[in-house]
Order: sequence, then structure tokens, then C-alpha cells
Amino acid sequence: MSNAQRLTIVRTVHTAIYLIMAASTFVVLYSGASGSAGPWLEGALGLLAVEVVVFAGNGLKCPLTALAVKYGARTGHVFDTFLPERVTRYTFRFFGSVLLVGLVLVIARWVLRAE
Repeated sequence: MSNAQRLTIVRTVHTAIYLIMAASTFVVLYSGASGSAGPWLEGALGLLAVEVVVFAGNGLKCPLTALAVKYGARTGHVFDTFLPERVTRYTFRFFGSVLLVGLVLVIARWVLRAE
């Protein structure tokens, strides 16, 4: 398999993970805002926890980014996924903020239910 093919696989997997993590973040926000809970929230929280552990364990860098570079990707904002730069440029700021708000709302609802 050529490096170009490997890079395509890495970019495809990375794009899929990005989209799943983005959806998971919005599930947490929706749950916090609406009060709904269940397997979707539990799954989203589990996926996001794994993502945080992997990211933190890799020095706050995505391991797939390094793999993309290894297989010939050029650096920049859109070299490791198939998403446009305008979507990925502020990923951490945007999704970090959305996740924080969602978590605060979910935790607040849990605390209020416990009273």
C-alpha cells in the first residue's frame, strides 16, 4: 500500500472521528438544555471521555495528525481530514466551549434532581 493510500485512510478515519465527536458534543449540550438522558448521553460522554484521555495522553495533540504527516500530509489546518479549513480552524475553542456549557447544564440537572 502506498503512502498516499495510507494518508487517505488516515484522513477518512480522522474525518469520521471528528464528525462523531462533534455530534457527541451536541448530544451533551442538547441533554443539558432539555433534561433528556439515557443511552445517547451515556454513549456521548463515554466517547468524549476517551477522546480527552487520548488527546491528553498524546501531549494535547491528536495522534492521527502525526500519522497523517508521517504518510505525507502537508501541515496546515486541513491536511489531516477531508473537512474544509473554515470548519476545523477553531475546533478546540468552539467544541470545547460547547462541551463545557453542555457539561455544566447536565451536572446542574443531576444536582437539582438529587435534591
